[in-house]
Amino acid sequence: MTARYILAHDLGTTGNKATLFDAEGVLVGSAFAGYATHYPQPNWAEQEPEAWWRAVSLSSQQLLHETGVPAQEIAAVGFSGQMMGCVPVDAQGRALRSCIIWADQRAQAQAARMAERCGEAAIYRRNGHRASPAYTAPKILWLRDEQPEIFAAAHCFLQPKDYLIHRLTGAFVTDYSDASGTLLFDLVERRWIDEFLGKLDLDPAVLPALHPSTAVVGAVTAAAAAATGLAAGTPVVVGGGDGSCAGIGAGVIEPGDAYLNIGSSAWISIASSTPVLDPLERTVTFHHVHPEHYCPMGTMQSAGGAREWAWRLLLDGGLDLDAAAASAPPGANGLLFLPHLMGERSPYWNPLARGAYVGLAIPHGKAELARAALEGVAFNLRLILDCLMAQSPDIREMRFVGGGSRGALMRQILADVFAMPIHVLALQGDATSWGAAVAAGVGVGLYEWSIAAQRSQVAAVVEPDAGNAALYAELLALFKESYAALDPVFARLAQMQTGRGAGGA
Repeated sequence: MTARYILAHDLGTTGNKATLFDAEGVLVGSAFAGYATHYPQPNWAEQEPEAWWRAVSLSSQQLLHETGVPAQEIAAVGFSGQMMGCVPVDAQGRALRSCIIWADQRAQAQAARMAERCGEAAIYRRNGHRASPAYTAPKILWLRDEQPEIFAAAHCFLQPKDYLIHRLTGAFVTDYSDASGTLLFDLVERRWIDEFLGKLDLDPAVLPALHPSTAVVGAVTAAAAAATGLAAGTPVVVGGGDGSCAGIGAGVIEPGDAYLNIGSSAWISIASSTPVLDPLERTVTFHHVHPEHYCPMGTMQSAGGAREWAWRLLLDGGLDLDAAAASAPPGANGLLFLPHLMGERSPYWNPLARGAYVGLAIPHGKAELARAALEGVAFNLRLILDCLMAQSPDIREMRFVGGGSRGALMRQILADVFAMPIHVLALQGDATSWGAAVAAGVGVGLYEWSIAAQRSQVAAVVEPDAGNAALYAELLALFKESYAALDPVFARLAQMQTGRGAGGA
């Protein structure tokens, strides 16, 4: 029996999607299993690793059952995963606590200490990122400071997808893309930065072994096969972080190509042959899933998450909020929304930033509130696009993937705010899974890299409306001014929360 399928797991923020592709890269089927995020305090966000494993096991079994594909025909299992997490595990790979996920902002003091000891400029130059509590290293330091018994018991600190790879294979590994979200990885030399580890008094042994995203890092064990329905001995490819995998899935491999992904968070990214460093450090650079490329990008904390928050609060009976938002005029009748509900990364890098409606008046209803939420996400993404275009001015169109690409209104808002065509890909929400599948297929020789672009087909092109684009250009300026005016208010509110014992720093 010839192994001719790739099983890709996309471990996202809301759940795990298992997706099956055949030898020609055709989508055969997918299955989803969700899990919860817990917010114990403001700026804290955690998930249970055991819930991930249940989701991977359940979705694997469901997918194999629904497609009828025998487990023996799976050529490889590959992964994409939410990035910048922190899972402390013991020597047997058991999680010692819940995972501190990417959205968590508690490690502000530790990020500041890392910047002081390692040098802010040196961190950005070598790792491509700012010293921010969003990344893994400050979270490790937080555990050492606040939960020393867990830190002392930890054999290794893993990323979310790498925890699952251990459950499947027993290996303690990571790939270059996920490693580049730790602040401890040298982008050019592709190694852990011993100098930073020394200055932080961290033992290099607590970090997993480094591999390119296409590396076969083990095989499914008998115990994992029993839990998932996979065949024991199936090769497991390490894969990459979701940001890098989405780029492959969008066909963004060659330098200058650009894409936008909207899920719970959002990012705009380009492909590059070298790290791209912004003089103002507003954007970041991850390592690409392709072993020789990079992913300069700007990331925002709450995009689909901001929409979900607004829809949850505004939902009333049978009201169709998408239709209501579409019924409000561009600009939402003079209402702005700042989508910084979990702090903000690009372009501000302010963990204390908060969301806000600006310009509220009695005539505003749910339609305006809903539309303003979508426009606020688009405005922040436009600021990110401007930062990237300052370094790569040849961007003329934007590929759009992710769950957020399904909404027609959001597509048009983005085209108008960006003042450029939005190319919606046929894969949409499966682009990240496809990127993980490509890496796995290349890793076991089933695919060539060229298949990524071949299968990244444009399903629709949304052209900008010139009149709306002009209006949004004016509102974008007010959006920026609103953040600048509220920035000191955010800081004072955070001080009040900390003073009452609610802060996470």
